[in-house]
Amino acid sequence: MRIRIVTDSWEPEINGVVRTLRTTATVLDSMGHDVRVIHPGLFRHVRFPLYQDIRLAFVTPSRLAPHLIDADHVHIATEGPLGVSAALWLRRRRWCHSTSYHTDFPSYMWKYLRVPPAASYRLLRTFHGWSGSVMVAAPTIRDRLQDRGFRNVRRWSRGVDAKMFQPIADRPSRTRPLIIYVGRVAREKNVEAFLRICRPVDKMVVGNGPLLDRLKRSHPDVHFAGPLHGPSLARAYAKADVMVFPSRTDTFGLVMLEALACGTPIAAYPADAPRDLLGGHSDVACLDEDLGKCVDHCLMRINRTACREFAEQFTWERCTQQFLDNLVAIR
Repeated sequence: MRIRIVTDSWEPEINGVVRTLRTTATVLDSMGHDVRVIHPGLFRHVRFPLYQDIRLAFVTPSRLAPHLIDADHVHIATEGPLGVSAALWLRRRRWCHSTSYHTDFPSYMWKYLRVPPAASYRLLRTFHGWSGSVMVAAPTIRDRLQDRGFRNVRRWSRGVDAKMFQPIADRPSRTRPLIIYVGRVAREKNVEAFLRICRPVDKMVVGNGPLLDRLKRSHPDVHFAGPLHGPSLARAYAKADVMVFPSRTDTFGLVMLEALACGTPIAAYPADAPRDLLGGHSDVACLDEDLGKCVDHCLMRINRTACREFAEQFTWERCTQQFLDNLVAIR
């Protein structure tokens, strides 16, 4: 099948959306499908002021025609300028497509701009209302969107590369436990909740973002490793004793699966993403409004082998088959 994926979020960005789309495209290719990703790097684009890695391409719908005209299936992964242009082009032809809901934009719009969530959901409902299949990663997000009037909502879970992300035999001996945060160093990720944890531990932050310089100055005792990739990221997970996931707005949290695959337990708030993935699994995680208590639980009561076994259930092959099953024929 000829599958075209339209996304406003693509490399060199480092986030769960990019990793999900890149891995899905790779697995689809290995299955024999003709997959092409239409991203901002293919067009003239501008840099988003707050995140220099984010590129925005404002193109007319007709300019996307050469990229979509031969497709059997079109999947629009993001609600940005490229996604909107692709949806308009397809809608004018009365051709069908699928979409995915990766980011909790209503929460972000309220946090940053004080836009009422009802207004954001109204715009998103229009955009995704043109889709024949709206893919979401977690049951809580599915239920929330359906309650807001979204139709054709379907599950598309996530996986982990268990060969890349795995435990290491030579974990260093330490005088104090190491807790780690992995993700964007940005306000919406609630990184400062991680930094406020008051326990006799060492802390490491992996990632980049607009708060990085300020937090470096205000927390000189914390190791800020910057963005890590591939084996270096996997080793950072595996060396840590606990991975803290302080976000309250993520729709899935792929980093939690990556840490678990490396044998590292999760300390998190009982927010939607951790609750969907880890609720009822106190053998691999602790969810509580007191992150310090979560860290204590993970250090004293969790077996790293159980963490690895939990993550091994989530394969990219299974997730990619879900994606294929959710696609809709273009004509």
